[in-house]
Amino acid sequence: MLNLDFSQRVVINSNQMEWTQSPMPGVLRKRFAREEAERGHATSIVKYLPGASFSEHPHPQGEEIFVLEGVFSDETGDYPAGSYLRNPEGFSHAPFSKDGCTIFVKLHQFQTDDHQQVRVDTQQAEFLPGMGGLKVLPLHEHKGESTALVFWPAGERFQPHTHFGGEEILVISGEFIDEHGRYPAGSWIRSPHLSKHFPYVEQDTLILVKVGHLPD
Repeated sequence: MLNLDFSQRVVINSNQMEWTQSPMPGVLRKRFAREEAERGHATSIVKYLPGASFSEHPHPQGEEIFVLEGVFSDETGDYPAGSYLRNPEGFSHAPFSKDGCTIFVKLHQFQTDDHQQVRVDTQQAEFLPGMGGLKVLPLHEHKGESTALVFWPAGERFQPHTHFGGEEILVISGEFIDEHGRYPAGSWIRSPHLSKHFPYVEQDTLILVKVGHLPD
């Protein structure tokens, strides 16, 4: 098991990690959290080299994807950088990438009654005004769990706050900062239930945020 103690704060700078080979040729990954070698709860960044593909497979307890670079494809379509996808239990596909792509992937983490399939092109969607100068693009919500993209303009500071049900952040661009450290693009931060921080940025920053999903 890797980083499955949800009472602990975890910070990973993926830029400092080496790619490791998956069971499929041409598909590489950087693991952030993992239950078993090739099954169960997993959070990773996955790289498809040009022409790489996976054989058809299901997703017990769901799959959540954010496309970071390139174009990710399967039988349902082609999804460029900025695409957000949710595939519930019961869905099967054979993903591939013609020219290569990099994706952020979470496996086996849906609530048991969450059967919604989601496709969002965040490059075309409209962000909503958030607190202060923040702009927010809601992506998914189910029974207290929510996922969104949040844009922080340079110099923005957010009020100190507590994370009920925890918080998970992937820094897409820019640099996210709080009293615990500085997190460049490619950083993954998982903060436990009732953790607190006082975040801010010095440059335009985009983060993918999930809250309310970690056990207490």
